[in-house]
Amino acid sequence: MAGVFWHEGRWSTQEPKLLGPMDHAFWLGSIIFDGARAIRGLVPDLDLHCARAVQSARNMAMAPTKTAAEIEALCREGVAMMSADAELYIRPQFFVRKGIGAAFPDPESTEFVLSVYEAPMPDHRAGFSACLVPERRPAPDMAPTNAKASALYPNSSRAAASARDKGFQNAVLCDFEGNVAEFATSNLMFAKDGVVYTPVANNTFLAGITRTRVLTLLREAGIDAREVKVTPQMLREADEIFATGNFGKVQYCTNFEGRALPIGPLGTKARELYFAWAESTGRVLPKAA
Repeated sequence: MAGVFWHEGRWSTQEPKLLGPMDHAFWLGSIIFDGARAIRGLVPDLDLHCARAVQSARNMAMAPTKTAAEIEALCREGVAMMSADAELYIRPQFFVRKGIGAAFPDPESTEFVLSVYEAPMPDHRAGFSACLVPERRPAPDMAPTNAKASALYPNSSRAAASARDKGFQNAVLCDFEGNVAEFATSNLMFAKDGVVYTPVANNTFLAGITRTRVLTLLREAGIDAREVKVTPQMLREADEIFATGNFGKVQYCTNFEGRALPIGPLGTKARELYFAWAESTGRVLPKAA
């Protein structure tokens, strides 16, 4: 996997070896990350992803050592080192070296590392299958749900494994009240009778940057797009279901709990609107010849 990595003031093509068993991040999970994309020179919403990384670090009691603007500049520098037609994942991270006492992270030991590496976009035309699983998203008083914290992701992995055990490719998690929250790997939207719906942000799941962008674009295009409490039954009766997230942007759920679903007009429109907007926002690199 080709990539470039920045840590402590220098770039390398080799992954830096950062942690040992006594480091706080290693044994107590004091790590946050964010994920942005570079798609053949496009870097949609890169500034927002960098800003969220800084805020996530603060929400995890860290002392960020880079500003959002500094992170964005490094991200652009890293993207420029890669091929102009590459599809890349951009992953800024903060982590903590030391602890104060047994558990509390020492903010002054916060460090920053950046990875920019090849990660091809998934084929959205293939679609994916999904099902409900017993795992749930935690309430805000149960976990650091206001941060993109690495510690939250084992639960998503458990949910995805539950779905695979049932013969599906992705999982739909509910929140602690039993309402639909998200897919295990992305936010969730569906359409019914010409209206797009998505679970209302209630601090149990990360209401993503791509989710917000898609909602905005749909509304600007005159499409009724609503944030509501979503029940499992609403998904069972949906005309179409699709996912929004940084890794795949807009992808289509073509099978929900054994019921075939089309790649529908509103999911298709959401994807078209997103990439038209992304193309209009400017590039790190010019188009490849």
